[in-house]
Amino acid sequence: MKKYLVLPAVLLSITIGYSQKNKNAYELASPNGQNKIKFELVKNAPKYAVSHGKTEVITPSDMGFLLKGNEDLSTNFEIKNVKNTSFDETWEQVWGEKKKIRNNYNQLSVELQQKTGNKRKLEIQFRAFDDGIAFRYVYPKQNIKVKDSIFIMDEKTTFNLKEDGKAWWIPAYRENRYEYLYENTPLSTLDTVHTPMTVESKSGLKLSFHEANLTDFASMTLVNTSGTQLKSDLVPWADGIKVRVEDTFTSSWRTIQIGENAGELIDSYLILNLNEPNKLGNPSYVKPYKYFGIWWGMHIGKYTFWESDKQGATTKNAEEYIDFTAKEGFNHLLIEGWNKGWTPAWYENHMHMFSFTKSADNFDLEKVVEYGKKKDVELIGYHETGSNLINYLKQIDEGFALYKKLGIHTVKIGHVGSKLNMKEWHHGQFGVNYFRYVLEKAAQYDLAVFYHEPIKDTGERRTYPNMLAREAARGQEYNAWSEGNPPNHAVILPFTRMLSGPMEYTPGVLDVEIKQGYPGKRVHGTTAQQLAMYVVYYSPIQMLADLPENYKGVPSFQFLKDVPTDWADTKVLNAEIGEYLTTVRKDQNSEDWYLGSMTNEKSRDLTISLSFLDRSATYEAQIYADADGTDETHNPTAVAISKRTVKASDSLKLHLGGAGGTAIRFKKL
Repeated sequence: MKKYLVLPAVLLSITIGYSQKNKNAYELASPNGQNKIKFELVKNAPKYAVSHGKTEVITPSDMGFLLKGNEDLSTNFEIKNVKNTSFDETWEQVWGEKKKIRNNYNQLSVELQQKTGNKRKLEIQFRAFDDGIAFRYVYPKQNIKVKDSIFIMDEKTTFNLKEDGKAWWIPAYRENRYEYLYENTPLSTLDTVHTPMTVESKSGLKLSFHEANLTDFASMTLVNTSGTQLKSDLVPWADGIKVRVEDTFTSSWRTIQIGENAGELIDSYLILNLNEPNKLGNPSYVKPYKYFGIWWGMHIGKYTFWESDKQGATTKNAEEYIDFTAKEGFNHLLIEGWNKGWTPAWYENHMHMFSFTKSADNFDLEKVVEYGKKKDVELIGYHETGSNLINYLKQIDEGFALYKKLGIHTVKIGHVGSKLNMKEWHHGQFGVNYFRYVLEKAAQYDLAVFYHEPIKDTGERRTYPNMLAREAARGQEYNAWSEGNPPNHAVILPFTRMLSGPMEYTPGVLDVEIKQGYPGKRVHGTTAQQLAMYVVYYSPIQMLADLPENYKGVPSFQFLKDVPTDWADTKVLNAEIGEYLTTVRKDQNSEDWYLGSMTNEKSRDLTISLSFLDRSATYEAQIYADADGTDETHNPTAVAISKRTVKASDSLKLHLGGAGGTAIRFKKL
């Protein structure tokens, strides 16, 4: 890991100020001076406020906690010390949407102590970035005798927004975790919602509320208490306690990303910058790639997950998929349903019992792995826990050891079920610690991981680059067996869920009408839009989700062969939340750029400047666009393929059909 421009922490004299009117008030500004945080004690209670330029974003808001025994850790404080520091570095991602990330912030640390009672200490750390602000709580060891663990019963943090606005959100405390369509309503009408939660304020600012570096703490949801006031609502344990720790704790960072336009939210790396540096180095087993899978056929009903006359995971099917994978020049294949324990009702809420070492009837894991090695195709391991973690953790070492023995270096781990062990929320402290434990355990066996039905992403991939991607949203499979994802869902995800990190959406269904699927079920978009997803939706691993026969002889399949999954740079060219988005990315391993543009149900004509290209070079633009007259319901699989020579001084006019898209490779000549 190389680092550049690392500056030591230094005392600030300009970016943080001491108020002459109130000795208990301090102000912190971002390096460019635009984002400001004001901290003060008001009647011995800590308050903070946030502004962007001349616009108030958050008016004075509460801070602190309520501990067990009704002990209030939000008032009766005095300031014991204040530390001011600044930090600037540029660090490299092992893989990512941008190779080099600048981490530049100013920090204010306020050490508080209560005046009476147990005289508990609490430190609040604030960081101001050019793309937003963050703060967290650090509860140090105390000079008091601890009879019991610390039990947090509530967090009192509020976010008092100065003005109302449009919010994009999904509900918290529902059995499908994060797998919901996004609502778009006034902020003032919210109930309890998951983060990231995105707001377009009346002043025009774009805001994303989330958290970073969630470690041994409960996930934060947001509840509307009145008007435009949001309050932190920590996800509880089954017994109602929010967080239990022994003697100290550090909360996750509460984050607000701030942009003057929607694209600036996507261009922000604030969440990553608030996580700890890489602990694993550059492990050889962590590789970005694209992969096929015996997966989509199960969702559309062609195959079953379980042993039957339509069983998907058979040795015969596996070898045929391996042949196809190798023939098309790919090197990874996921096979779900390979192990014992699958039943027709496996997805229902019960303590399902899977084996993680025994192959299903008609499937020979060792034989399939050996066959794959001959064709240079590596299997991706799959562990579906059914949220029965008691069963899973008894077998995890044996299951991971089997994969290491066989030379498997990636494992997909699923957690279907409304609660872990039919008891705990996926996103409570129990789930947070479980998912981190499994990730660290996987590293011991040289395994990279991608989770389904997981805890939300809070940037841990910086610290553990074997954390490749996760689902944590309503993905492609809903198009196979439900009413499907409406067109605007495709252009809401990049401004909500994907602000937290890479998503395993499983794109690449070229047969968007799903001719072999359930009657009336289909993808609500065009084939060209599916191509564009590989650029717009970032993930270091991208599935080519469709059936092999739907790729054979299809000219637009070439784009999926060409498009990489590891990038040197990323830029958002235009964006409106829930409307449209155009993203360009530069290949990490060549001089080529790729463009993805997507729209909601409305057709659009966009003019794109090519100024992001190398000004001294000429490129061949290989364009995959919606054919004339194509949209979601009119000939949606028709893709018009064309080529033209372009330079950085040129512009391109794109026509996107309703629910359509355009994908372009700019090949440097």
